Amino acid sequence: QVQLVESGGGLVQAGGSLRLSCAGPGRTLSRYVMGWFRQAPGKEREFVAAVGRSGTDTYYADSVKGRFTISRDNAKNTGYLQMNSLKPEDTAVYYCAATKWATVSALDYDYWGQGTQVTVSS
Repeated sequence: QVQLVESGGGLVQAGGSLRLSCAGPGRTLSRYVMGWFRQAPGKEREFVAAVGRSGTDTYYADSVKGRFTISRDNAKNTGYLQMNSLKPEDTAVYYCAATKWATVSALDYDYWGQGTQVTVSS
């Protein structure tokens, strides 16, 4: 069982930045691909970004390319999502997740955090 805990959400003005963290207590997080998803009210959960086990391979949704950066520190069992140039349409609950294989489908992720709210004001 992998437990994930997100932090770093909050309220920010458009154009601002936030950094989300995803902590995975224990020593097994490095075995998994880590991903970030988001869900806005009334919308389906959507893929944001993913990072491979070593941190070398990264994947992004077109809507966040060039603005968001995903990374991980396996020594700390922690993943990150640096979000810059935030827009009101980025407002959502952000979830981190872990899976065995790199994928953009939420259905393929086995472990999820509780989510953290990100609100971008115009």
